[in-house]
Amino acid sequence: MLGEATGHGANPGAWESIENSLGFGLPADYKQVLEAYGPVKLNGHLYVNHPATVRWNLGKWIRETVVAWGEVPWDDDIDGDPRPALGISEMKFGTSDGLTPIAGTDRGELIFLARGASGQEWRIFVGDGDGEFFEYSICFSEWLYRYLVGEDMAGPNSSAFYPGPVKFEGRPMSYGEETAVWYGPDRGM
Repeated sequence: MLGEATGHGANPGAWESIENSLGFGLPADYKQVLEAYGPVKLNGHLYVNHPATVRWNLGKWIRETVVAWGEVPWDDDIDGDPRPALGISEMKFGTSDGLTPIAGTDRGELIFLARGASGQEWRIFVGDGDGEFFEYSICFSEWLYRYLVGEDMAGPNSSAFYPGPVKFEGRPMSYGEETAVWYGPDRGM
């Protein structure tokens, strides 16, 4: 669906730095997608960064987002409250038992990775930008596929479907650099 890899490639040292900072490893499918295509904007809305770039750096973005979301005074009655599913009593961000930000959209949605109370399987939570969370008990690559084919993957009525090939917009690496635009293979949609 996405086509040939065009990103900045693998950089084990950059992932090691992020994972050491977090205190846990990130899922292989997530790392493979970012290595192959990041940093990029997909279909005009979804942004993913890359761990080995100075600009659009994933590690820096995660740290800044964790701090910002950690400063929010969370109520006890959040719609779609992720705490019961995670087995925690307080909202946590960037921890092995909390929510770790991994991507975002220009519509204010934030995509998080989390493990359930069992600590085994990864799942996706999406914060809709209005304080509500939606849980998807699937891996990142499955969530991304469903997002790109137009399913509601950030809550009800949230689809962002565009027919035809997936549109990629490379993130400029320096001031004045033009945005490169390319398309994935035909999806038959």
